Amino acid sequence: MEKSFWKTQMRPVPFLLPFFIAYMLFTIYPIFKGMQMSFFEWTLIEKKEFIGFEQYARLLTDPNFWEAFRNTTMFVIFSTPGMVILALILALLANLNTKMKTLFRGAYFLPSILSVSVISYVAIFMAQPYNGVVNNIIQMFGINVEPFWLNTPSLAWVTIIAVTLWWTVGFNMILFLTALQDIPEDLYEAAEVDGATRMNMFWSITFPQLLPIARVILLLQVLASFKVFGQILLITEGGPGTATRPMIQYIYEMGFERADLGYAAAMSYILFIVLLLLSIVQLRSGGRGGRII
Repeated sequence: MEKSFWKTQMRPVPFLLPFFIAYMLFTIYPIFKGMQMSFFEWTLIEKKEFIGFEQYARLLTDPNFWEAFRNTTMFVIFSTPGMVILALILALLANLNTKMKTLFRGAYFLPSILSVSVISYVAIFMAQPYNGVVNNIIQMFGINVEPFWLNTPSLAWVTIIAVTLWWTVGFNMILFLTALQDIPEDLYEAAEVDGATRMNMFWSITFPQLLPIARVILLLQVLASFKVFGQILLITEGGPGTATRPMIQYIYEMGFERADLGYAAAMSYILFIVLLLLSIVQLRSGGRGGRII
């Protein structure tokens, strides 16, 4: 009996052990270490003294923290609907039975494989005030204005959201496309026999079938948008001023530029709690006992 147990139940252990050790060292341990740091006056050089919840109390009166939190929240609110809706539209187009569907799928997904530095350079190049591609296109239509895309707060946000949308929507499109291809053709054939139009079939068949994956995409997109950092740092550096500085950038500045690791850790855990609560709300609203898939 024992021999059979070791042969069947314990056989996977040697294969899982390397991953388990790496997971504990590089994921679980940093989580608890960061929590410890948030209760100390901690610098890059040394751990000074235990100060309890003073770092968290400091957040309540830090206007820079609340500005960064507001900036991040606005990015989530304005970017997430576009990420989901445009991904669905592109998936529907890529799912059409045309000779160009392979080209369309590749073209929609191609930006997703680019690095953040590449897409940021493209954004800066296109948004130059006098010789940028965007302003040249505007002047081609006879509009004699020279918008400063990266120096005006509202236009800087438009630039960041547009670039992020172009860069990441391809991944969501692939998820929607996979779900579209899993819908049985029999449903559409039966609906066509009953005289349903394409719009009727979309709202009665396609849309309900896509709701589970849409909830997954919405959750992943909200979590990813709250962690926005790279493209903002490279395109605007959080400017003009601090008008586009997100939470992750403020955490980075406090931790590595000002060497205040304890305060940076406290902010990180506030962000973690926000993301955890959003995840729970999304899972609860998914129906079927909290499942989203």
